[in-house]
Amino acid sequence: MKLTATTFISLDGVLQSPGGPAEDNSLGFDLGGWLVPHVDEGFNAIVGPWFEDADAFLLGRRTYQLMAAHWPNVTDPADQAVAKLNTLPKYVPSATLTSADWHNTHILAGGDLVQQVTDLKAQDGRALQVHGSGRLLQFLLKNRLVDELRLLTFPVTLGKGQRLFEQGVAPTTWKLTDVRSTPAGVIGQTYSYVGAVSAGNIVVGADGKEELEPVR
Repeated sequence: MKLTATTFISLDGVLQSPGGPAEDNSLGFDLGGWLVPHVDEGFNAIVGPWFEDADAFLLGRRTYQLMAAHWPNVTDPADQAVAKLNTLPKYVPSATLTSADWHNTHILAGGDLVQQVTDLKAQDGRALQVHGSGRLLQFLLKNRLVDELRLLTFPVTLGKGQRLFEQGVAPTTWKLTDVRSTPAGVIGQTYSYVGAVSAGNIVVGADGKEELEPVR
């Protein structure tokens, strides 16, 4: 399976507590729920199809508990996420979560998380999907385990809160494979993993024109 990561971010890269004030107010974050005013049919048209290739989910403990309290109560057959989330395997790395009632949940307690995720990716299937799960996602990015980023960027700046790309993220090149926008100004972007960052110089050639000179 390829590992895909779907997350909601502000223009300044904040991913903390997008869906409500009570999601995550750690470190005094008091702007939770910032995405809600910008959700429209265009938003659903982007996010819904992203669930189509899911064959399993990998969720951080906090995100898992928020989703487990919500999704088993959703029964709308038109919601493309319902059947996937409520039936497919859900893997949760956690040293504190000892039991889970949400159907088909598997707790990854202790051990080498890089190897555990690598083993999950080696299973047959299409996508092992990460949703939200900011701290877990940063760990996965640092260890180059993410194959595809699916970002929804919202037209707000927050100035504080946990950011997607914190100090220490692995230098990585991504390829933009799809981009869409909504009437509310949300931009959906899909990036595929390429590899290490390359660099170059801008130089002036013999003809007086600027040229791009690769370094590595």
